[in-house]
Amino acid sequence: MTRPSEARLALIAGIGCYAIWGFIPLVFQSMGAIGADAWEIMAHRMVWSLLLAAALVAALRQWDQVVAALTNRRTLAWLGVSTLLIAVNWTTYVMAVNGGRTLDASLGYYLNPLLNMAAGAWLFRERLSRTGLVAIGLAAVGVALQAAALGHLPWVSLLLGFSFCAYGIIRKKISVDAGPGLFVECLILALPGLAWVLWLTARGAGHFGESAPATLWLLAAGPATVIPMALFAWAARRMPYSSMGFLQFLAPSIVFVIGALQGEPLGALRLVSFGFIWAGAVVFAVGALTRKRGEAPEAAVAPEPGLTDDPAEDPARS
Repeated sequence: MTRPSEARLALIAGIGCYAIWGFIPLVFQSMGAIGADAWEIMAHRMVWSLLLAAALVAALRQWDQVVAALTNRRTLAWLGVSTLLIAVNWTTYVMAVNGGRTLDASLGYYLNPLLNMAAGAWLFRERLSRTGLVAIGLAAVGVALQAAALGHLPWVSLLLGFSFCAYGIIRKKISVDAGPGLFVECLILALPGLAWVLWLTARGAGHFGESAPATLWLLAAGPATVIPMALFAWAARRMPYSSMGFLQFLAPSIVFVIGALQGEPLGALRLVSFGFIWAGAVVFAVGALTRKRGEAPEAAVAPEPGLTDDPAEDPARS
């Protein structure tokens, strides 16, 4: 059982990680304001995340697991695939929020838990409850209405949702703990990231070192990536699964408000489409709470997306 004081801290950590993910578009937009494009932001995110991921592994004393992952060809190959997927996810997200498509990014992460549920039924033969089917159905209607409102498929939202869902599936299948897996992924990403930073510097096109604000913002890419993941991993192992299910909708809700306040187009049909997505999210969360009440109370043990190996709980996002 989780002690009351620890449960409160877990709740604070859970809210903290999703709040950071919710406000992270403002961080990337600030980097864009100093002149950095999505590729430069991603390069610095790759480089500085490695240092914090290394600190996390050191704190957890898991270097032996890192060595085991690096020396196992099959595990390393699958981590290579998961690295590619999370790189696609991160890059798409930065491009979206810095390109006036923050609402699309919000939709992608509303869809994510519903996609995870569908993938669990399809790939892992997990039984879909009636509420699960209703939630997925509502989300499907929302996506269709979104396509009608935009005049094309919401490809940014779908790419974010499906890339992270696929990432979670692979991490679920690999026998590597959260921290070591994240370190290996960051290690793979850091190599091209560092090469890009050095190339920009050689051309005089980089912004690192150009000014104190520019340097600090680019350095912030690492903590902005790893800190919420660490908070998530700590909270998810100490909170009921259903509670994390409710909290995971906090981030896209904040992102949605940011996009709306920044004046992104939100016509009546698009707002209705979000209404269906929100309804699906509510059905999903209520279903999770109902299932949890039917189980014996116990501390939840959850892995990660980036820091959890269960795709139903999604950290390495954004």
